[in-house]
Amino acid sequence: MTQNQPPPLPLGAPKDTARLAAAFAGQLGAGDVLLLNGGLAAGKTFFVRAALAALGSKDIVSSPTYTIANLYQCTKSPVLHIDAYRLKTTTEFTDLGLEAELESGICFIEWGAMLEDEFEHWVQIELATGDVETQRVAHFSAYGARGEALLRGALAAYMEGEA
Repeated sequence: MTQNQPPPLPLGAPKDTARLAAAFAGQLGAGDVLLLNGGLAAGKTFFVRAALAALGSKDIVSSPTYTIANLYQCTKSPVLHIDAYRLKTTTEFTDLGLEAELESGICFIEWGAMLEDEFEHWVQIELATGDVETQRVAHFSAYGARGEALLRGALAAYMEGEA
């Protein structure tokens, strides 16, 4: 887990969440995993939709709650979007047989906290609602050298765009 966790990041409006997603998209590569957590309607799917747009996808992105996993083609890399909400165990996750997609693509997993131990590296983003309906607060953690570098790079890119 990240030794020095960055402080929570307030996101005042959906455009800020989209900008954060784009900052991560610019850093992501094949084999990278983002675990997205937060309550219902916290913005997990919105984050993925914005990241895919930044990655050049023209696809309509929806939550894979019932399909469990959606695969999107982007110019940089394929993107696997998983919703782990209905998975009860990590065995159910491994039984999906998505190893090839996980290795060759970028992976976003909504409700992914229970799957931390399945990956060599990851960034976890917890989205919490703010004081106003459109506000969010992002909390971050990372695991592994690649996860920590990805988190540092994405947050630096986000902060540079704040002018």
